[in-house]
Amino acid sequence: MTYNFDEIIDRKGTNALNTDGVRGYIFHAGPEKEFPFADDEFIRMWVADMDFAVAPEIRQAVKDRVDRLILGYTKLFDSAYYDAFAGWCKAMYDWSFPRQHLATASGVVPAVYELLSILLKNDEKFLYHTPAYGMFRQAEKFTGRKALYTRLQRDGSGSFTVDFDDFARKAADPSVKLLIWCSPHNPTGRVWTAEELQKTADIIRRNDLWVISDEIHCDLLRTGVRHLPLAKVMDGYKKIITCTAASKTFNIAGLMLSNVIIPDRKLHAAFAARNINGLSVNPLSLAAAEAAYSRGGAWLKELRAYLDGNFRLLEETLHRELPKIPFTLPQATYLAWVDFSPYLDCTEDLPDFFARNAGVLLEGGDSLFVDNAAGFARLNLAMPRSLLAEGLKRITEAVKAYKPKK
Repeated sequence: MTYNFDEIIDRKGTNALNTDGVRGYIFHAGPEKEFPFADDEFIRMWVADMDFAVAPEIRQAVKDRVDRLILGYTKLFDSAYYDAFAGWCKAMYDWSFPRQHLATASGVVPAVYELLSILLKNDEKFLYHTPAYGMFRQAEKFTGRKALYTRLQRDGSGSFTVDFDDFARKAADPSVKLLIWCSPHNPTGRVWTAEELQKTADIIRRNDLWVISDEIHCDLLRTGVRHLPLAKVMDGYKKIITCTAASKTFNIAGLMLSNVIIPDRKLHAAFAARNINGLSVNPLSLAAAEAAYSRGGAWLKELRAYLDGNFRLLEETLHRELPKIPFTLPQATYLAWVDFSPYLDCTEDLPDFFARNAGVLLEGGDSLFVDNAAGFARLNLAMPRSLLAEGLKRITEAVKAYKPKK
C-alpha cells in the first residue's frame, strides 16, 4: 500500500471529540463520571470519524492555502470546487447536476435542520426509518417539528430491509410532508438496491413529499459495491435535496463543509438567505474538499481495501467467538451494527457496559439511535488493525463473562 493505515496516531491535546468528548456525548456527564480504565486505556470505537491520517494530498492542499498568507472571507466565486465535486459525482455515480443547484453548509446536520425549518409548518411532520442517526431525533427538538418513524425489518441473516407497507402507510399520513432518507443507511450500513430506491421514489411521488437524501456515506463502500443516488432515480423531481460531503470519506469532519444540491429555485434561494453559515466558506475547508475530490481517489481506493480487511476481522471474530450473533457484512460505511441481544440483556446500557467491563467506547441502544435499536451497538472499525483486534478481544471477553441481572 502507498498509504499507511496501520499507523497509530496520538490525538490527545487536539481537543478531539473522540478523546475529550466521550463523557458528555455518550454518557451526558462530566469529569465526575469514572471508569475502571484510565482515559488513555480505552479503545475508542464510537464517534464516526477515523483514526487514520488525512491523505497527504489533502494535507498539502491545506498547507498550500495557508502559504497564500491571508485567510479572509471566502465564497465559491469561481467554478473550481464545483468542477471537482461534479467530476467526482460523474466518475463515481454517473450522476450530474448543474452548478446553480449546488449550495454549501457547515455540515449535513445543520443543513437538514435548516431545511426542515424552511419546508415544514409547525404542525407538519417528517418521516424517517429506524434505527437512525441520533441527530435526526434532535431535529425535532431543534426545529419544533414532529416526526414519525418507520422501522426497518431484519431477516434471519441479520440484514435490514424496508417495510414498504408500513412506510407507505405512514407516508400517506396527511401531516407528513417530508422524508429524510439515509443512503447508505446509518447505522445498518445498507446500500439500497435500484428496486428499493424505485419503490421509495414511487411512495415519495405518490404523496408529493419533499425528500432530504442524506448520502454522506456514499463513497465508503465495500469493494465492488455501487451506490445509486436517489436524485438519479428521481431525475426531474424538484422536491428532492441531496446532502453529502467529503468529511466522512476523507476524515476531515472537523473542517465542516457539506454539499447541498437543491434543484428547486425558490428553495435554493430561501436556503441561501437563511443559511448564515453559507455566507462565508472556511478557506481551508474549501481547499481540503477540492483536493479530496480532485486528487483523493487513490487514497480512497486503498482505504476501502483496508476497511474490507477490518470488516473481515470482525466477521471472523463474531462467527468464532460469539456465533449466536447474526451478522452480515455492511455494504457501506466504516460502522458495524451488531446485535448483542443473544448474549446480553436488552435492558443493559451497552455503552456503559462495554466502557466498564471492556474498556471499549462505543454507541448503541434506543437512547442514541432513536428506536428499533435495543440490544444493538455500533462499532467504528476505522482504526489501525492492531487496535481493532485488541478492541474485539476485549468485547468478546466481556460478553462471555457477562452474568444476567436477577
